[in-house]
Amino acid sequence: MKIIKKLLTILVMLILLSILFVSGVILVNSYIHPDEVPSFFGWKPFIVLSGSMEAQIMPGDIVVVKEVDVNTLKRNDIIAFKEDNVVITHRIIEVIEENGKVKYKTKGDNNNIEDGGYVLQSQVEGLYQFRIGKLGNLALFIQTPIGMVVCISIPLMMLALVQIADSRKGKEIIAEKEKSMEEEIEKLRKQNEELLKK
Repeated sequence: MKIIKKLLTILVMLILLSILFVSGVILVNSYIHPDEVPSFFGWKPFIVLSGSMEAQIMPGDIVVVKEVDVNTLKRNDIIAFKEDNVVITHRIIEVIEENGKVKYKTKGDNNNIEDGGYVLQSQVEGLYQFRIGKLGNLALFIQTPIGMVVCISIPLMMLALVQIADSRKGKEIIAEKEKSMEEEIEKLRKQNEELLKK
């Protein structure tokens, strides 16, 4: 039981430290480059709010894109791009080269029409790598005041429960030792009385 508890404690600590490290890197990047979308060594997570890419990417998912050389992007690649301070994740349906500059025509898989205008290479945030289903809903909840309270209170309650369990176990061990010491003292007292009788 002790080994399982230690392993669980180590696992929870590793997860929390990993989250803290990733959050720290993203926070530092957002401070250093306030006009750019923060990234973790070129990886960027985004919460999907619309159903424009259903059924491949659903609302509430988190999509993770990776910064790539924009010159390698091609038709059918799914990209995240910034448009009016909003990040959109859509598929490239056409690559156009005009006056030595490359731009992309995009469309959401679930949309009937293509996006208006073109996406310039400077707007591209990264190439779609994978999605984490429904984790975006949790991320949105965490950003609310109630979500923050829940996220802070759950680890604190877990630590308190572990401390209470350890405290109870410690008291039980002390009580057992006291009992065995009393038994040993009683045994020695009886032996002493027998010796005195002789």
